[in-house]
Amino acid sequence: MSSDRMLTPQSSRQSSSLSSSPMSSRLQSLQVDSVQRWMEDLRHMTEVECMCVLQAKPLGVEEDGQQGELIVAGGGGVGGEHVARNNLQTLLRRALVVSTELGKMFQRLEKGRWQRVHSTAVRANGHVRSLVHEYGAARCTPPDMQKYEKSLLEKCMELTNITERCLHTDDEFFLKSMREAIHEILTDVSDSFSNMIDMALANEIRLLIKQIESSDEVHTIGSAISNLLSLTQDGPQLCSIIAKEGAVVALFKICRQDRFRELYAHALRTVASICCVEEGINQLDKVDGILCLADILTEEGSVEAARAEGGGGRGSDHLAHHTSTQHLASFLESMHDIVTALIKLCESASCGEVFLLASAALANITFFDSMACEILLQLNAIHILLQACRDRQRVDTPYSKDQVVTILANLSVLEQCAAEVLQEQGVERLLLLLAEKPSSSSPSEGAACERVQQKAAVTLARLSRDPDVAQTAIQLKAVPRLIELCRSPTERNNSDSVLVACLAALRRLAAGCPDSIEAADQQQLIKPRLVDSFLLCSNMEESFV
Repeated sequence: MSSDRMLTPQSSRQSSSLSSSPMSSRLQSLQVDSVQRWMEDLRHMTEVECMCVLQAKPLGVEEDGQQGELIVAGGGGVGGEHVARNNLQTLLRRALVVSTELGKMFQRLEKGRWQRVHSTAVRANGHVRSLVHEYGAARCTPPDMQKYEKSLLEKCMELTNITERCLHTDDEFFLKSMREAIHEILTDVSDSFSNMIDMALANEIRLLIKQIESSDEVHTIGSAISNLLSLTQDGPQLCSIIAKEGAVVALFKICRQDRFRELYAHALRTVASICCVEEGINQLDKVDGILCLADILTEEGSVEAARAEGGGGRGSDHLAHHTSTQHLASFLESMHDIVTALIKLCESASCGEVFLLASAALANITFFDSMACEILLQLNAIHILLQACRDRQRVDTPYSKDQVVTILANLSVLEQCAAEVLQEQGVERLLLLLAEKPSSSSPSEGAACERVQQKAAVTLARLSRDPDVAQTAIQLKAVPRLIELCRSPTERNNSDSVLVACLAALRRLAAGCPDSIEAADQQQLIKPRLVDSFLLCSNMEESFV
C-alpha cells in the first residue's frame, strides 16, 4: 500500500486534536466525516495483492446471511512457491474467485443491495486485473486473447462506475432502469470472462501437449500427463478443451513407443478420463485407439496396470455406447480379443483395483452387444467371476460386486447361463449379494449396495425361468429374504429400484412354486398388480395420523 495512503488517517487524527480553535466543533465534524469516508472507501479499494500477502480473512457474517468475501492467495505470500510452479492451478483458482464474485453480484442485484453490488463489482474488477496481470507476467499472451482481455477490463471498469452511480440516489425509477443495464453488462462480463479463461486454459493445455510430444525425458512427459489428468477431474468442459487440443493423439503416440512403457498406464488413465466427452471419442477414432487398446490388452509383455487401464473401466462405458459407425466397426472387430483379455485379467488380478477396472470394462461391454455375453460364456466367465467373489483380495468392496452382478445379470438373458450358475453354486452367491450392506455411512457405498441388491434380484428373476434354478433358490430360502427386502424399507436402504426387482423375483418364484409363499404374502405381494404391491410396500413406514 502506498505511503500517502498510510499517512492519511494519521494526519486526520493530528488535525482532530486542535479542539481549542473557535471552529473546533465544525472542523472536528468535518474531520470525523472524512476519516469515516476514507475508511469506507479503503474497505472496498484495498489492493488485492496486499490483502493476499497479509493473508486477510473476513470476520463475522454479512447482513444478507452469506459468508464474508472470498480472498484467494495469489503468487505471493505463504505457499506462493507452489502456486508459482503451477500456472494451471493458479488460473483455475483465480477463475473460481472471479466466478464466485460475479455470482454474488447477480444475487445482490436481484435483491437491490446496491452497496453490496458496488463493493462486489470493485472486488471483481480487482481480481480480474490481478488475473490478467499475473497471467501476462507468466506467459506470452496470445494476440486473440489480448483482445478479450482489453474488452473484459473495459467492461469491468464500466460495471464499477455504473454501480457507483446507484449509491447516490433513492429514485426507484432510475434504479430499476440501472438494474436492467447492470444485468446486461454483468452478463457480458461473465461471458467474456468465460471465453478468456477457456482461451487461457487452451493455451496452457497446448504447452503441456507440446511438452509430451517434444520431450524424450520420461519424468518430464509423466509430469505433463499428470497435469492433464488433474485437469480432466475438473469437469467435462475442460475435457472437451483437452480433446480439441489433440491430447488423445499425443497420448497414444506415447503408448505406441516401447521406451515409454512405464507411462502406458498413466497415459491410458488420462485417455479414459478425456473420453467421457464426445470430442475425446472422436479423437480416439482418428488414431485407431481401439486397436491400440486391444494390442496393449493382449500383449503378453504389457504390465498389469497398463492392461487394467487399457480396459478403461471409467471410459469404456462411453466407448461402448458411442454411435459412430467407424467406432462401432473398430470395436466389433476387436471385441473378441478385448473381452478375452479382460476376463483373463479378472482371473489373474493381483489386487482389487485391477479387478475393478477390468470387470467394470466387461460390465459396460455386455450392455453393448449380446455377442460379448456369448463370448464370455465360451470363456468360462461365470466360473471365473464367482471364484473371484470368494477371493477378498480381488473382490473386496460393493463396487467390485456391483460389476460382477451386472455381468451376471446380462449373461442371465442367455438360456445356457442357468446350468453354469447352478454348477458354480451361483444361486448361493446371489443370496449373499441380496444381503449386501454398507460398512460405512458413505453415500456412494450405500448406493453401490443398492445396485448390488437390485441386480442380484434381477439376475435371480431371470434365472428362475429354469425350474431347477427356481427350486434351488426356494430350498436356499430365497423367498423369506425377498419378502424381508420388500416389507422392510431399511433392509433395502429405502430403495424403490430394489423393491421393484424383489417383487419381480418373488412373482417369478411364485409362478413356478406357488406353495412356497404363505397366503398373506400371496394376497399382498403376488396377486395384486405390481404397482399396487409396490405402493403397499413403499408406504409401510409412513404415518397417516
